[in-house]
Amino acid sequence: MSRRVRGGCKGVLRPGMADTGNKDLIRAAGAVVWRPGQAGPDIALVHRPRYDDWSFPKGKCERDEHVLVTAVREVMEETGLRVALGRRLTPSVYQSGGGVKRASYWAARCVGSDGFVPSHEVDEVQWMPAAQARDRLSYERDVAVLDEFSSGPVRTVPLVLLRHAAAGRKSDWARNRAAAGDRVGAADLARPLDACGLAEANILAGLLASYGKCQVISSAAERCVATVQPYAAAMGVPVQVEPGLTVTGEPVSDADLLTAGARTGQRSASSRPASLAEQGARLTASLATSAEPTLICAHRENLPGLIEAAFGALGARPPQAEPLGKAEFWVLQSADGALVSEERHDPVK
Repeated sequence: MSRRVRGGCKGVLRPGMADTGNKDLIRAAGAVVWRPGQAGPDIALVHRPRYDDWSFPKGKCERDEHVLVTAVREVMEETGLRVALGRRLTPSVYQSGGGVKRASYWAARCVGSDGFVPSHEVDEVQWMPAAQARDRLSYERDVAVLDEFSSGPVRTVPLVLLRHAAAGRKSDWARNRAAAGDRVGAADLARPLDACGLAEANILAGLLASYGKCQVISSAAERCVATVQPYAAAMGVPVQVEPGLTVTGEPVSDADLLTAGARTGQRSASSRPASLAEQGARLTASLATSAEPTLICAHRENLPGLIEAAFGALGARPPQAEPLGKAEFWVLQSADGALVSEERHDPVK
């Protein structure tokens, strides 16, 4: 099976292609779907006639399918409901007929419905208060998932911190542009996504849509803007270019930054500050507590500082982890200015 190789792109790029580490594990995903009720959230449960049980909408990951896509797809297929994923819940790991199953769950706000169609897999969907749902559930493992859901904030706000997709080798691009007479800093701003990066950007559009509509804020670099453009187009939102999120190979002028924003057809933010890194950290901290769903796209060099600023603003410390790879992202879910969950994703896992 072809799969992505760090630092390059080999074969056909599809989400979910990376090795999960346990080839015998059955991967599944679903959600605790909720909507506002008269006395708290109402929960959607499904009845499966084959087992005559009540559970949350969930199902197995298809071949090469990312768990985020599985969760949203299974909810839609079993209930007809459209959802936006919120905080991640503890997965259920249990013995199934075909082996060990790991079911990943999220709290998921119902944002619309395409209509429920009964099938041989699910013949009934019922909305009920959480206490009633707890009594109706057929399995203790599902009760544990619901108890975790009920123990934390129901509505949360996502902040996504994304590293741009693959854009070839910086040294090769700089050498070619220098030979053409371009300044190094300005040339690096214009470095585009390569074929692998364009494929990653399209995959990201689907994964990021799992969290609903976010405002999109990007470095002025072409490779960053192009990474989030498919998602922004799908959501019908503009890409807001921020100089404070921008990293270049050498100092660049205000004119170069403004030109980069104009080249992408998007507006650029306020004038360049004395320290782009400081401005980027302040901006990220502000956005983390703004209660507005936000996607930020930036660079390997400045993302550690942005991640630290975001966690710090939400009263937490970043976990010890390897730096984000190209097209990887963190999702921080918060409520009332405090961090309630964090998760990290690779578009091909």
